Amino acid sequence: MKEVFQKMKECLDRGEDVVFVTVAASSGSTPREAGAHMAVTADGLAAGTIGGGAVEYESIKTAEEVLETRRSRFREFTLTKNQAADIGMICGGSTSVYFQYISPENGPARGKLDQILKALDQDRDCWMLLDLTDEADWKLELFQEGTEIPGGIKKCLSGKAGLFREEGRLYYGELLARAGTVYVFGGGHVAQELVPLLAHLEFRCVVMDDRKEFSNPAVFPQAAETVTGDMGQIDRYMTITGRDYVCIMTRGHQFDYQVLRQVLKCRPRYVGVMGSRTKIRATKEHLREDGFSAEEIESCHMPIGTAIHAETPGEIAVSVAGELISVRAGDAGKS
Repeated sequence: MKEVFQKMKECLDRGEDVVFVTVAASSGSTPREAGAHMAVTADGLAAGTIGGGAVEYESIKTAEEVLETRRSRFREFTLTKNQAADIGMICGGSTSVYFQYISPENGPARGKLDQILKALDQDRDCWMLLDLTDEADWKLELFQEGTEIPGGIKKCLSGKAGLFREEGRLYYGELLARAGTVYVFGGGHVAQELVPLLAHLEFRCVVMDDRKEFSNPAVFPQAAETVTGDMGQIDRYMTITGRDYVCIMTRGHQFDYQVLRQVLKCRPRYVGVMGSRTKIRATKEHLREDGFSAEEIESCHMPIGTAIHAETPGEIAVSVAGELISVRAGDAGKS
């Protein structure tokens, strides 16, 4: 998502027109649901994807037409069985795509784009609202956690991305960013594979280690923050909330357990601990001895990551990223 907005800003700064393409609604078997985006310029696809195949191919052609007419518009797609089969679907479906024309001269739109990019770097919920009542004359609003949202619109924004009507007007609403930071304790080999991957997946990451050589921006340029400090007193350096994720992968069982005991009291959204099954059994036994409940112990993902027989640091990073994606997607579905 951030890559698409960043590319749009670069194009506009160079004086190029751009079309922001959004899957606004879908039903049946379609490549992507509402919330998929891409940016198209006169040179073709600049960033993002709405799923490939027939819909994306036709959407790029439509975006090029929008660049010529300089007029935003909707287009409806209905996939035939043959088109669906081309992209691996069993049957067809329908998709409503919005083509949002933005010119370098549109100062308010460029200002909103700057606000979006800034918001995506913050640890707060952020919603985009497009008023599409007049599809050729769209209006964009940005709401962040802590700002006032009109009642009816707030209720609609709390659901999945998509179109909705409120007081006779047509809107598209989407949660652009969900509050929550991934705290990675231990800056070793797995963390060095994991953080770039999570950053690419638009997770905000903070890395902590008690050794400066394993917790600095040179090692983790993609991290929002790196912290060097005492693993036994993590509350001196950060505040972990119920919306955060914690990945514990320090250099030793003693440090892992120090962090885990503190973290469980914070009740984060996700806690994962790396280690062998023998180590995990010992960790659970220590937690029981220290008075943690069975529910608290079972809430931890131990060993960390999805069961894909991962062995190398890169493979473990993929398994952890997969687990975090699943948790994040589950939370989004609940909202």
